[in-house]
Parts: sequence; C-alpha cells; structure tokens
Amino acid sequence: MTAFSRRSLRPAALLLLLPLVSATPSEPTAPPAKPATTLATPLQGAKPDPQVIAQFGLYNSPKLQAYITQQGKRMTAISDRPGDYGFTIVDSPIINAFATPDGHVYFTRGIMAYFNDEAQFTGVLGHELGHITAQHGKKQQRNSILSSILVAGATIVSPNLLGRVAQPLAQLGMLKYSRTDENEADALGVKYSTKVGYDASHMATFFQTLERTEAQSGSSIPTFLSSHPNSADRYQRVKQLAAQAQQNLGKRTLTVNRDSYLRSIDGLAFGEDPRQGFVEGGVFYHPDLKFRFPIPSGWKSQNSPEQFQMAEPNGKALLAFLGVPGSSLEEAAQTLAKQIGITPGNAQRTTINGFPALVFEGDQQASSNSSATPAHVQSFVIQDGKSYFAFVGLATAATFGTYAPQFANTAQGYQRLTDASKLNRQSERIRIKQAKSATTLSQALTANGVASSRLDDMAILNGMQLSDRLTAGQLFKVVGK
Repeated sequence: MTAFSRRSLRPAALLLLLPLVSATPSEPTAPPAKPATTLATPLQGAKPDPQVIAQFGLYNSPKLQAYITQQGKRMTAISDRPGDYGFTIVDSPIINAFATPDGHVYFTRGIMAYFNDEAQFTGVLGHELGHITAQHGKKQQRNSILSSILVAGATIVSPNLLGRVAQPLAQLGMLKYSRTDENEADALGVKYSTKVGYDASHMATFFQTLERTEAQSGSSIPTFLSSHPNSADRYQRVKQLAAQAQQNLGKRTLTVNRDSYLRSIDGLAFGEDPRQGFVEGGVFYHPDLKFRFPIPSGWKSQNSPEQFQMAEPNGKALLAFLGVPGSSLEEAAQTLAKQIGITPGNAQRTTINGFPALVFEGDQQASSNSSATPAHVQSFVIQDGKSYFAFVGLATAATFGTYAPQFANTAQGYQRLTDASKLNRQSERIRIKQAKSATTLSQALTANGVASSRLDDMAILNGMQLSDRLTAGQLFKVVGK
C-alpha cells in the first residue's frame, strides 16, 4: 500500500493496539508539590513525534492548531523550565491529553470538545507542562510514554497468545505517573494557568466532567488503561489549590473566556470519524477506501489508522486487518511474514470477489526470552488497485482449527463498497447555539433538535445539568451533521 493519508490504513508492523480511554491527570491527597527546577538545557520538542502522528493523525484545523500553539507558548514563557515546546491536536475522539519528555504536548480533538471555557483548557495544558517541567518522564524511555498511549492488546486477546507479535509493545513497558507526580503536575497546572491570568478553579470543574463520562461508561476507567490515573476525588484538592493561588493575587480579576472558547470549537468533529471506517450491523465499512467486510459474530473490534482488530470475546483468537507495503502480492506477503515472525508455507494464489489474493500460514518462532505461547498464523493478502491489504488471523496451534473458518469467512467477504448511504456517511460536529430566551438546558437542547436519548450526553458535553438555567443569549453546544 502506498497511500499515507490520515484516512488510509498505513503500512505498519503488526502492533496490536487498543484504544485510549478518557484520561486527564490523577488522584488526590499527597504532599504539596515541590517547585520544578529550572534547567539550563532547553527542551526541543517543537515537532510532533512521528509515532504519535502515525497512530492518531493530525487534526486538520489550522485555526484551532494556531490557538493551542499560541496558548502553549504563553504558558511556556512563564514555566519553570525553558524550551522550544510543541503543541499539537491529534485526530482522536478519545478524551485525552498527554505530554512527552522532549517537550511536546498533545490534545485530542475529543478533549477539546469537552472543554467549556478557556480556563479549563489552560488548566489542563498547565498540568501537562507540569509533567515536563518537573521531569516526571525523565526516568522513563520515550517509548514508555508512547506505550501508555498506545496500550498493548492484553485486554483484547489472551496475553499468552501472541508470541513475538506482541513483544515490540511488551518491551516498551508502561508509564504510570505516581500519585505524588500527578499532584505535583496539578499544582503546577494551577500555578501556571493562574500566572497567565486564568481562573484555575475551572480546571477542577473539568475533572467533574471527566468523572461523569467515566460514570456514564458504567464504571471508572482502570488506571492501567490510561496515561493518567482516574479523575475521581481531585475536584476538591485542585479547587483548594486554585483558591490559595487566587488569594495570593489579591483582587486581580481572573479570566474564564467561555464564549470565545466555544466559538473557537464550532464545527469541531465529534465522535468517531466514519470516513476512517465504521462498524454497522456486523460489517466494517471504509467509505474513503471503498471496501467492506464482515466481522465474526460476537467478536470485539477496534479501529485505528494503523489497523482494524477483531478479537474473540474470550481473547482466544485475533484477526487484524492492515495495509502492507509492496509492489506485488509476493513482496507484500514476504514483508508481512517477516513482520509477524513466521516462515510462510504453502502460499496459494487465489481471487477474492475479483481481487487478486495470496493465502499463506505458518507458526511463529518460539522466543527464548518469552513465556508467550507461539501463535499459528493464517494470512490473506489482497491486492486492491495499487494497494495491498492483509487479514492476519492468530490462534494457538491447539485452537486454530476452531477459528480458521471465521478467519476465512471474513477475508473472503472483502468486497467493493457501493452503498451510497455508507459511502456518503459524514462525521458529527460540535455546533454552538444561542439561547433565544431564559430557559433550561434541557429545553434549549430539545428546541434545537436533540433527541431525548441524547440529552444526558449533551448535558455532560456542556458541563451542566439538564435542569440548569440558561440566560437569554447564552451559548451552548449541540452535536449534529
């Protein structure tokens, strides 16, 4: 496959990734934060990390990108550690923000959608800068941070199944900031955002929004699935830190900037982007690449720019779909076999719904330094125009026969997408509305076409309760095409 656009499945090693989860800073009650040390050596993280961009893609909004860069530079100038920092919005619907030790801060478009004023955004920005200025990631390798973002697939497949395929991520380790580190970053976030003139108590109210998204999902997000620990119980601590910081300022008025922030995100893509692929009725559709294929019944699935994963509910088998580089089927198959650590045998040419294809299978080589059970692998490499795609099915040798028919059924179901209703599917977007008169949030949402089934979701998105009163002219968010 040669295309490298955000909407393509890029050629990549089989990294078996899981989604990010809602995350922003962590847990309560720890010693007061010590001041971060100013270093003589500046950081040079102005350019985003290629691995991060390969996983998420850049969000295409020059105006919003310029906004976070401007805000980031303002805060960097008053921080405890100088450097040429970078600030990037990535194209993910997950609610997350994270920083790498080289001095780069990333916000997902998902978290940008859930901020309701500039003070909330600036507080979280300060928190992420705090991790950098306090050097919380210094003892971690750069890839340890990436592995906490690109969470390995241990919860979607059996940890002993994947053999060498899973090793690249397993070797990266897991970054999980300590409670002390998180509390220090909170304190620095309050310090920095207050110093540039924002009301840091709004950072605390954003943690309440995070708690509501976690509760809505049915349970709190496990800390090991997040680049930050959970948000519960942090509200009171950060609120107190903000109050202390404001006392030190005397009567100085602090900024919130609600309306200007909301107007800046008008039109922001919300939720999953169907142009990059979506699941409906047990079928995976990719409108931009114009293909479709079925998903094994009852299996879990996860989409990313690198690959689409399908996993047996109990984690006993995995089927991944990804782009493979090559100038011929044979070259693509050889590249794939090398990536997943097998010696292909009995490769057979065939066609799948008119597409040239090559099928091969083999056993992963056992690793002397791993206790993982080597997988038996079956791969279907398909030529679609100038692109090459592969279905890679993995199971233990003992259970492979059980899952091979499902691997084959999915691969043989690959076909051209022609349904206009799927080809033309578009993302939902944030739309900023204005209350025409004094009313409740519930009434305002309903008057703007929000279905009753989505009212609670929209209340969380607005950081409000449905019974909260809006004044005439007050701005609020809805979601629509």
